[in-house]
Amino acid sequence: MKKLSARRRHPLAAVVVLLLALAATGGLYAAFAPAGEAQADTAQSLAIDEGKKLYAVGCASCHGVGGQGTTDGPSLTGVGAAAVDFQVGTGRMPAQQPGPQVPKKKVIYDQKEIDQLAAYVASLGPGPSVPTAKQYNPEGAESAKGGELFRSNCAQCHNFSGEGGALTNGKYAPGLEGVTPKHMYEAMLTGPQNMPSFPDSTMPEQEKRDIIKYIESVNSDTSANPGGLKLGGIGPVSEGLFSWIIGLGALIAVAVWVAAHTAKAKKS
Repeated sequence: MKKLSARRRHPLAAVVVLLLALAATGGLYAAFAPAGEAQADTAQSLAIDEGKKLYAVGCASCHGVGGQGTTDGPSLTGVGAAAVDFQVGTGRMPAQQPGPQVPKKKVIYDQKEIDQLAAYVASLGPGPSVPTAKQYNPEGAESAKGGELFRSNCAQCHNFSGEGGALTNGKYAPGLEGVTPKHMYEAMLTGPQNMPSFPDSTMPEQEKRDIIKYIESVNSDTSANPGGLKLGGIGPVSEGLFSWIIGLGALIAVAVWVAAHTAKAKKS
């Protein structure tokens, strides 16, 4: 009996029980982790919880309760936080109704709510994260290099100067004037809707910044346009041909009018 009592009063027994309890509740990590990491994890968990509530109200009807997708909306597993920040941050989501192309519209969530939605969707599966300001800042980028990259990879749909253009079956490539560098970077990173994606493994960060610099240069208020009316930036050959057709047509119409009135004058 004395040996049994001694074992029950062993000083390490209480410590072992406490450690087991902490491990079972996830508190072991919180107890020994640095304070900053523990606070960050707590904040992230809260953001995910709040994002899940917002998702249930504004997104689940199309994308499914768990983001698995439905006939009205694709799966969100693995799209990442960057896709949410772009789609919701430009007002494209939540969509008013399904269709071949979801247009940009007024943003209905504030940035904190967008971050919470992005945190929840990111928890469904690994995907591109929201880029930092250093990644998409075009300062120091090469506009000329960006122009080459844009004409090789983007102009087929967005036009040579980012004016946008029509695609098939009601789809279109939107104009890029006024789009923020962050959203341009996210669009290249995630490939929204009909656009192909250009991950950093395919198009490095520097090349994305070069493209952003080019778009900002050609669409700025100080951008020179010596050709005059650019007609959507479709190029000098097409614009010149358009001018010739209109100009020659007008000259022919004037010549016909003058000839007709001259003949009437002679008859009278």
